[in-house]
Amino acid sequence: MRTGVSVEEARAIVLDAVSPLEAERVPAADGLGRVLAEPVVSSRTLPPADCSAMDGYAVRTADLAAAGPDAPVALSVAFEVPAGGHAGRALRPGEAARIFTGAPVPEGADSVVMQEHVEAGEGRARFRAAARRGDHVRPAGEDVRAGDRVLEPGALLGASQLGMLAALGRTQVAVRRRPRVAILSGGDELVEPDEPVDGGRIVSSNSYALAAQCREAGAEPTLLGIARDTAADLERRLRAGLHADVLVSSAGVSVGDHDHVRPVLEKLGCSLLFWGVTMKPGYPLVFGRFAGERGTLVFGLPGNPVSAMVTFELFVRPVLRKLAGFAALSRPTVAATLVERLTKAAGRTHFVRVTLARSGDTWRAMTTGNQSSGVLRSMVLANGLLEFPAEATELAAGAVVRVHVLDPEVFSA
Repeated sequence: MRTGVSVEEARAIVLDAVSPLEAERVPAADGLGRVLAEPVVSSRTLPPADCSAMDGYAVRTADLAAAGPDAPVALSVAFEVPAGGHAGRALRPGEAARIFTGAPVPEGADSVVMQEHVEAGEGRARFRAAARRGDHVRPAGEDVRAGDRVLEPGALLGASQLGMLAALGRTQVAVRRRPRVAILSGGDELVEPDEPVDGGRIVSSNSYALAAQCREAGAEPTLLGIARDTAADLERRLRAGLHADVLVSSAGVSVGDHDHVRPVLEKLGCSLLFWGVTMKPGYPLVFGRFAGERGTLVFGLPGNPVSAMVTFELFVRPVLRKLAGFAALSRPTVAATLVERLTKAAGRTHFVRVTLARSGDTWRAMTTGNQSSGVLRSMVLANGLLEFPAEATELAAGAVVRVHVLDPEVFSA
């Protein structure tokens, strides 16, 4: 097991251990936010025939060649073509057909004139302008032709993709399975939110924050409860989580007398790949996996709330995204101007909680204040994580810094 790896090394190790999960078939209507696991080839031509883009009159452009404001041309209205219907015959010279949006253009017609530009009455229609071939006609196959590859594996299913699947008559679709994540907290001091917090007890907030982070990343979390500070209780609860694709434990990964996570994982057969990442917050991070092609991946996160959330963001979230088949694994980053001077000792990459705001064409980053790993409010206030490089000791006010954007709403604010 390696110890004290860099942020970049840790990220490479965890992502190298992951490949996308198998596909499952789901109702297409339930596919929002899922990643497509198959190509979608159209069995239909859309539209299936030339159709009208407007309510109006289908005409032969040759019949209106001489039409003008002072020389209107009158055509007899031979029949009507409603949306969803069809013409009973071809359009003959000297005729027009009343037609509605989406209706198939009758054979012989090659243009549609908007009804606003036509004087109609008593079975005739008067036109005061020539028409151009193809005006207001949607040609067959304008959207999709039978045999077209419409969607590729890896596509993220959004509203337009689901609409296309419906248009193609696809009610089922193959998508990557959502990762299943088992979440465990540990410590005698922890209680559930509705239990008393007297006697030095604290609420196990990590479980709820991590579960929310899982859902936001496209995974399905299960809470395993709170393990007490005994190896036996920890082992029992960890075993219950081995059905999951990923097992996430917070607390008990350091080297104290009650930190049992590492030895219990090794006892259960987990191969630990690294312990400790040269970062702050979040140094005591453990990563390992159980044997097998789909052996459970294990993250032992630090117990402090900020440390747990930051290490999840940087390492667990990309793994879950890769398992679910997403192409974009990481949060977007922006270059921002630092509002205040920051200092630290060399040796660890610091992830500073900041608020991002636009100032003209420039992003500006300001810290949320107290950066203690126990100050959960610093995550509540933050919409970004400023990356303070490991060997740097100072970032001057006005320096351009790299910020990982936590809240995509910042781009529309």
